[in-house]
Amino acid sequence: MRTIAIMNRVLKELFRDKRTLALMFIAPILIMLLMSVIFNTNSTTDVSIGTVGVTKSLNKELDGIKHVSVKKYTTKAKAKKALKDDKVDAIIKKNGNNYHLTYANTDSTKTATVKLAFKNAVTTTSINKLKSALKQSTKATMKLQAQLQALQKQAAASQTTAKTTSTKATANNMATKSTSQKTPKITNSYVYGDKDTGYFAKMLPILMGFFVFFFVFLISGMALLKERTTGTLDRLLATPVKRSSIVFGYMLSYGILAIIQTIEIVMVTVWLLGIEVVGSLVSVVIINLLLALVALAFGILLSTFANSEFQMMQFIPIVIVPQIFFSGLIPLDSMANWIKGISYIIPLKYSGDAVNSIIMRGTSIMDLGFNIGMLLIFLVILTILNIVGLRRYRKV
Repeated sequence: MRTIAIMNRVLKELFRDKRTLALMFIAPILIMLLMSVIFNTNSTTDVSIGTVGVTKSLNKELDGIKHVSVKKYTTKAKAKKALKDDKVDAIIKKNGNNYHLTYANTDSTKTATVKLAFKNAVTTTSINKLKSALKQSTKATMKLQAQLQALQKQAAASQTTAKTTSTKATANNMATKSTSQKTPKITNSYVYGDKDTGYFAKMLPILMGFFVFFFVFLISGMALLKERTTGTLDRLLATPVKRSSIVFGYMLSYGILAIIQTIEIVMVTVWLLGIEVVGSLVSVVIINLLLALVALAFGILLSTFANSEFQMMQFIPIVIVPQIFFSGLIPLDSMANWIKGISYIIPLKYSGDAVNSIIMRGTSIMDLGFNIGMLLIFLVILTILNIVGLRRYRKV
């Protein structure tokens, strides 16, 4: 009976807590619906290929392949600039009868798609050329046979035999010449990594930022919640100290821990997992530190809405899961515009894009002003909301 009584008391408390009930029963439904939309609208990979000196027929075959678009460039320098600016995923340059392919290789899926598309296009073009050559050869043979019949009627038997042999040889030579095709030589080069670089290389820079965001968010939120539930924050708010000073004090103190944790995660990812960094490692650390400060402000803000550690934990699916979906781990290229729009309010998207550019393309941090500016905007807005949010706990 005592067990039943305890069970009844706990259930009554749970059912009185509408916020906990909502997080338990509504949040999973929202996450599952979000997963369904993400994965059902992202089943294809679109690639863009830059071509230099490639024949019209091959360009047409490439452009005719589904999910492949072709951009023609007059020089390789212009094509390389487009590749660096992320306007194309690969370059195909024809040198005589040979081809040289350059891949950005920042996404192994796109690299594999380009290779397959090029192989299919070359095969189709070669078959079409052979068909055309065979058709011309057949016409030439028929013409020569007609001439041969005319000669047989006019020439003597001995002369006809010699000419017949010569005519047949000529026809055979024409057929052989028209149908023979030299196999083109294909060479590959990679801007980032090599042929063995897999999709995990694209995931690592984003996963690095995700773990920075997740742990800083969780630790800062839990720590401030403990300060509030134990009464420490109430006593501090009872003093003449400004709310902004309290927020900045907490952010600086937890910020020091966030800096140490961020540097640790970045170093482990780069050195222990062996990720190749084309750009500056210092720039990678700076971007992730900025993301850590955003996560810190986010954690502090959400802790003001939680009444217990249990409720704080329940905020994780609502805040953290969307960061994964819209950070770039799952390509957004083929998604609907309204889904892409959601990604613009996700901090991890901007840090992921910036870190990917530094690591895979060697982009300077000075060229990442937009991404850095968006992270700073998130930080300022969240900090202001934290200062305003403390008003509800100040009783004096």
